[in-house]
Amino acid sequence: MLLDVRRVCSFTDYLVICSGDSNQQLEAIRNGVGEVLKKAGVRPHHCEGTVDSGWLLMDFNDVIVHIFTPVERANYQLDRLFSKATPVIRIQ
Repeated sequence: MLLDVRRVCSFTDYLVICSGDSNQQLEAIRNGVGEVLKKAGVRPHHCEGTVDSGWLLMDFNDVIVHIFTPVERANYQLDRLFSKATPVIRIQ
């Protein structure tokens, strides 16, 4: 899911919230995002979390990417927390 949070958030413009069903999927998503943006000349400002924790964060300043296991995504409930944000893309 890609959310435009500019009207409801002061620290970033967009949030990407996605899930992977296994540690391998979390790592593949993180690596894929990192590789594509690196090729475009964009490097993360900050990264946080571990695959084993079930939550990874990649902060690119204007865009923050959250990668969760389904359990951690349900725990953090960012979808609900940012429910007033404007959905740009939602893929199920």
